Amino acid sequence: MNMAGKLVVLGSINADHILNLESFPTPGETVTGSQYQVAFGGKGANQAVAAGRSGAYIAFIACTGDDDTGERVRTQLASDNIDVTPVSVITGESTGVALIFVNGEGENVIGIHAGANAALSVALVEAQRERIAAASALLMQLESPVESVLAAAKIAHQNRTRVALNPAPARELSDELLALVDVITPNETEAEKLTGIKVEKDDDAARAAQALHSKGIETVIITLGSRGVWASVNGEGQRIPGFKVKAIDTIAAGDTFNGALMTALLENKPLEQAIRFAHAAAAIAVTRKGAQPSVPWRSEIDDFLAQQG
Repeated sequence: MNMAGKLVVLGSINADHILNLESFPTPGETVTGSQYQVAFGGKGANQAVAAGRSGAYIAFIACTGDDDTGERVRTQLASDNIDVTPVSVITGESTGVALIFVNGEGENVIGIHAGANAALSVALVEAQRERIAAASALLMQLESPVESVLAAAKIAHQNRTRVALNPAPARELSDELLALVDVITPNETEAEKLTGIKVEKDDDAARAAQALHSKGIETVIITLGSRGVWASVNGEGQRIPGFKVKAIDTIAAGDTFNGALMTALLENKPLEQAIRFAHAAAAIAVTRKGAQPSVPWRSEIDDFLAQQG
């Protein structure tokens, strides 16, 4: 395997409490679920696991509480080929929690309590300056304090470490932060939040991508669910379709895509080939339940791609 460099992921860690329902409840309604499970998640951890399992050389900057859940999460992450040395244990704080409903179509709604994730401070980021500076790429999301995301992006930019941002959950971001980003991977909702452009068709995606290019971002990859992605480099864009599978749970699909994408890019795969690799990883993930339990290993992704021809 041609490994081109090291990946650092900065992000969140959660314990996911997942309830499967036939349909989402309306306000004031009580519905009975068919299955309940607790699994490890958090966008940062999910993307770190996806990168680790797909073959990246990776370190993870994050925080857990000083509880049993945090200890078990750190042990699990280490088993997924992730260097957890930069994971800080926050005294007196609980590990983050996500409450997730999944309906019969595999769609989900999620509520989050940040817990220890809120303690991922600028000071903790600065303590990892050398690690970020020595990496080939830095991958982040928005479940961590935005000032810490900005601080990490500045360190990376100063040291020519490629900055990748999955701008989720959706929120407005400063031009200062966006100007430091090399690769951005919003979904339609997140792209609209960042650009004001509602993404419904390819033309909309192209205009949203151009708006993000104008902020200084070279590579824009807008994920379009079952339609694949709109990938644009300096204004040259195309839609790259995904793989058709029967989805049963989409909880970690986007995170799996992002972790696998960065792995492939670090292996110097051309962008279209890297996206196809990430599509395959995400396609496998949506056929399984849970966040991290659904993330495939490299051998599974390679086998899937071989079957597709």
